[in-house]
Amino acid sequence: MSDSGDTGDATGSEDAADPVAVAADSDVVEAAVGDRADGVATVTISRPDERNALNAAVREDLADVLAAAEADPSSRVVVLTGDDAGGAFVSGADVTELRERDALEQREASKRPRIYERVADLSLPVIARINGHALGGGCELALACDVRLAAEDAKLGQPEISLGIIPGGGGTQRLPRLVGEGQAMRLILSGELIDAAEAGDIGLVDEVLEEESLDERVDELAGAMADKSPVALEFAKDAVRASGRMDLDDGLAYEAALFAQLFATDDKNEGIDAFLEGRDPDWHGE
Repeated sequence: MSDSGDTGDATGSEDAADPVAVAADSDVVEAAVGDRADGVATVTISRPDERNALNAAVREDLADVLAAAEADPSSRVVVLTGDDAGGAFVSGADVTELRERDALEQREASKRPRIYERVADLSLPVIARINGHALGGGCELALACDVRLAAEDAKLGQPEISLGIIPGGGGTQRLPRLVGEGQAMRLILSGELIDAAEAGDIGLVDEVLEEESLDERVDELAGAMADKSPVALEFAKDAVRASGRMDLDDGLAYEAALFAQLFATDDKNEGIDAFLEGRDPDWHGE
């Protein structure tokens, strides 16, 4: 179920910019770079016996691996997913951890940035590969990603109300921004789960795919993003995210400021030169 705890700090080891090396020290998070496409880091939550449920170890290790991916110059896009053997993206938070906390302990665990903010605020684009159930904290983790691609047999929802609690990892804030207040109220107040098709209809996920097509589409989309200028990717994500925090006039001014900043980059010149010369650009991220 939903959980607001996050105790992770970015690793300070010499492998801090290598997500694969950082994940190698974890029992619950795996990482690979370049397996889907050049520049794409795949980060997998792997607790298959617990259906990839979030616990303190997952949150801490996931934060470390994401920080390493952000620092890794060869990583331009992150695909976040769950271990297929667990049959879930993330089935929720570890309920036993929630049962053992009192209010003061939960307040401490809720201090930001939690794993949800770490995902949302990552400078790299993050694609959620929703390969199964995304419930409670798992749904909130998907909400924190930039794009959500779901297998057709996935189920999503915020069932916390059935435990006498509410979503605590951003569900009450991010969900209505995606699907509207009425749909968010329906899901949060009833605790009902919906299938991927309905999630697509209301805008909770961006694409619904047959199981055999999920990886092909994830690879295609992640590769298309990773093929772009790293600086432009970061600025574009920042601008779109800002639209949820600003009114239209402020958002337009912020977009114009970011747009102008890109004119000081080598990548802007390289992109335009490559277009005019009919060749592929050679991005340097500066």
